[in-house]
Amino acid sequence: MIWRRSYATAAPNGESLAATFDRVIPCYQKEIEPKLKEDENILIAAHGNSLRALMMHLENISPAEIAEVNIVTGVPRVYELTSDLNLSNVHYVEQ
Repeated sequence: MIWRRSYATAAPNGESLAATFDRVIPCYQKEIEPKLKEDENILIAAHGNSLRALMMHLENISPAEIAEVNIVTGVPRVYELTSDLNLSNVHYVEQ
C-alpha cells in the first residue's frame, strides 16, 4: 500500500508520486493550460499516479492528504475552472 499511496516512496524500480508530480505538472502547464486559457475543453486519460499528481496540483492537496484519496476507476472527474484557471467546481460524472 505504501508504494501505491505514498508521496515519496517508490516501488522497486518504480517512480514515486513526487517524481511523477515533477514530470506531470510542467507538462500540464506547458501543453494543457494554454488550451484551457483559450476556453477549450480537455479530456485527460492517464494512469493513477499521473492523475493523483494532477489532482494534487488542481485541488491543492498535500502529500499527506493524497494518501487518503481514492480515484474512481473509469468514471470521468470534471474540473471546472475560472478564466484565470482557478478551480470553481469538481465532481465525478454521474453514472
